[in-house]
Amino acid sequence: MYHENVIPSADAPRFDGPRPESCPALVLNADFTPLSYFPLSLWGWQTAVKAVFLDRVNIVEEYDREIRSVSFKMNLPSVISLKKYVKPSRFPAFTRFNLFLRDKFSCQYCSDKDDLTFDHVVPRSYGGRTTWDNVTTACAPCNLRKGGRTPAEAHMHPHIKPYQPTTPQLQANGRYFPPHFLHETWRDYLYWDAELEA
Repeated sequence: MYHENVIPSADAPRFDGPRPESCPALVLNADFTPLSYFPLSLWGWQTAVKAVFLDRVNIVEEYDREIRSVSFKMNLPSVISLKKYVKPSRFPAFTRFNLFLRDKFSCQYCSDKDDLTFDHVVPRSYGGRTTWDNVTTACAPCNLRKGGRTPAEAHMHPHIKPYQPTTPQLQANGRYFPPHFLHETWRDYLYWDAELEA
């Protein structure tokens, strides 16, 4: 059952813990793997609490932050797992973000990581299409320098030939870009360059 009135206690000390807004829940699939690594699968506290009341998730870990209503109290969940397994799609959507993630946020002509855009390897004026196999990440200066020419004409070839990545490939690339904040309760479920013990 979902309680709309579950809100932080008004009589709780102001700085007695983190504000609920700063307590997102890491969302794991039913097999305890994150739904997504990049962007990291996080739900806001209200969405997580609603999912608990709708019996769609299990609470795996909790924050030391309590929320209360008149007749109810609970600690905010910090890690939740779905009760039903969600099969990830085999291929990700073709978006600018996913393109940059495939190419690890670096220009495929000069390796620069600033001022990124995308480039049609075979220009559209030559019949090139906007597809995974013909679009690559480029910095604005390289994109301008290449212009509407083919790689052979411009003497500019991408470091890696464009390809359609699978969802697991993008997830693997996402592990190279951990978020700036990782709550301590999330670490057992993420593998951000974790050192393994012998």
